Amino acid sequence: MSFILYLIVGGIIGWLAGLIMGRDIPGGIIGNIIAGIVGAWLGGAIFGNWGPHIAGMAIIPALIGAIILVFVLSFILRIARKASK
Repeated sequence: MSFILYLIVGGIIGWLAGLIMGRDIPGGIIGNIIAGIVGAWLGGAIFGNWGPHIAGMAIIPALIGAIILVFVLSFILRIARKASK
């Protein structure tokens, strides 16, 4: 059950990061979940595990990490689109 909650929280964090950045995450809901989980790992590695925790994720560092991930991913995709034209 905790794994399902982890996926739900990861999806919400990825979705919030996309809303904050104003950019869509490729892959829809699966992309949101992946961005949230990878963002939680990235944020925990950079900022530590402080703040409130849900399903084993520190929410604030996870959100910051997901925002960084969305920014980097959208930057890479923009460069790839320009290179293919």
